[in-house]
Amino acid sequence: MTYDLVIGDRAYSSWSLRGWLLFDAFDLPVKTHRARLYTDELATILKDYFPARTAPTMRTPEGSVVPETIAIAEELATRHPDAGLWPTDPHARATARVLAAEMHAGFTALRSHCPMNLRVSYTDCQPPEDVLKDLKRLETLWSWARQATNSTTPWLCGPYSAADAFFAPVATRIATYNLPVSADALAYVNAHLAHPSFRRWRAMGMVDGPDQDFYRRDYPRRAWPGPAPLPARATEGTKAENTVCPYSGEPVTHMLELDGRTFGFCNAFCRDKTVADPEAWPKFIALYQS
Repeated sequence: MTYDLVIGDRAYSSWSLRGWLLFDAFDLPVKTHRARLYTDELATILKDYFPARTAPTMRTPEGSVVPETIAIAEELATRHPDAGLWPTDPHARATARVLAAEMHAGFTALRSHCPMNLRVSYTDCQPPEDVLKDLKRLETLWSWARQATNSTTPWLCGPYSAADAFFAPVATRIATYNLPVSADALAYVNAHLAHPSFRRWRAMGMVDGPDQDFYRRDYPRRAWPGPAPLPARATEGTKAENTVCPYSGEPVTHMLELDGRTFGFCNAFCRDKTVADPEAWPKFIALYQS
């Protein structure tokens, strides 16, 4: 039973990141269909997902079309009550739903001044007062949630939940634009940057298409503040330690070099997403450590 999910560019589509995390972080099967933003690709794909107009849009195995991340989260939680999308404790669950609802509808100044861009990080973006107010509201919500639910994990309401998935794109904005937040808020941001599902999404986003000019900014740059990837690189050749791709099981055609060893993949995207962050991919790491 596999769902379909229409997404935009992984590096830039914050709503798509949120929707995809609702599957990957909770181990739910999904097939993605990517459309490049600012082209007619999204409208073309969504012709088969009436009446949806935006990414992400989900289609259930039975054929129901569900746009909007709030609706996707609730439908998945109903269908998969043991997956953990919402906390099991009633008070924590209510808190998580409050968080997701405000994130879904709010923080317009932050969204506008700091569009999501996972390919760069800046030293400063000179945030205006309205953005600083949004950041203070985020800190208030995050602190309130952790206190209200007595969370002892890195997450807002105990174990990672849909509420955290909803805030992931905001966490990336803080990382990308080096926005001023408290130490506690920054720790929450860093937890997102290290989350396995997010690392996989960002690795794919680094290589799934050219840069989008709309998101280009002239601020001074710094290194990405998340976990540093292992120093892999794409390489030529036909010989590798493995004969089949660790993801698809198909014969290898594209090579990666890491620590003087060569590994093969079935296509350029499989290789390049691994080059972007080898440790994000358990099947590759199992091969690398074997």
